[in-house]
Amino acid sequence: MSSPTAHPANTSATTSVPKKKPHPFWLGGVAATIAASITHPLDLTKVRLQASGDKRMIESIKKTYRTAGARGLFDGISGTWLRQMSYSMCRFWAYDESKKILGAGKDAPAWKLAMAGTMAGGIAGFVGNPGEIVMVRLQGDFAKPPEKRFNYKHCFDALFRMVREEGLSSLARGVGPNVFRAVLMNASQLASYDFFKAELLKTGQFQDNIICHFTASFAAGTVATTVCSPADVLKSRIMNASGPGSNSTLGVIRASLKNEGPMFMFKGWVPAWTRLQPTTILIFLTLEQLKNLVDFSRSKGITFL
Repeated sequence: MSSPTAHPANTSATTSVPKKKPHPFWLGGVAATIAASITHPLDLTKVRLQASGDKRMIESIKKTYRTAGARGLFDGISGTWLRQMSYSMCRFWAYDESKKILGAGKDAPAWKLAMAGTMAGGIAGFVGNPGEIVMVRLQGDFAKPPEKRFNYKHCFDALFRMVREEGLSSLARGVGPNVFRAVLMNASQLASYDFFKAELLKTGQFQDNIICHFTASFAAGTVATTVCSPADVLKSRIMNASGPGSNSTLGVIRASLKNEGPMFMFKGWVPAWTRLQPTTILIFLTLEQLKNLVDFSRSKGITFL
């Protein structure tokens, strides 16, 4: 009787697939800087609507053009760059790290993604606060009467003068509302982008390409604008204020409620949506393309990325 046939060794044993190297942490900051540079005139208008008595977006843009010309639409852009390369770089890095800690993979539930966004927003809102103040002040300066302007030359001049004239604590002005807004922004914008992208891919009607990225980022931009509007208005008003007692969040809320009613929290929603929507789309489209570029470069043996 023949002995049982021995099973041949499994030559197709699973070979370990090398783990994909993470993308550079600074990609998010670069993507956000590119997007914010393109949409800067709309961001400038949003801040001036929130911080001044201007009522309408088009009128505010016309006023800026009349007083400072086309160049005036890019007032304070160095502050925008400083903010994006501090706050935005930090938030994308912290979001990815938070997802790893929480075990939030591709098909993670919405609450896990929102939790990762919340953690990232708390960190980035604190780290990026000085850049946020500088950006808001540079953008809002020309909307003020000449005697009340800060007249900063650029973002670094603003930082040095704030510390010299107002003390080191001035860099933490409005940090509470700013962190709160950053938590809302990242829990809504970053988390909802990942959520919508995953849901779109599940339908089978979308592939992981620019059409999917555009659709997911469009939805994420609308969610983020609505969620963040109240904190955004408060942040702009507090950071633009100066003098003793002007950084009291409750004081700003009381005065605004008394003078304008509760709808002041959504003042500037249309320009905020108009600005945040293209910014959100541009950020994620640029980020996805930068990731593709990094992957392509690595496949060609370029290893420094």
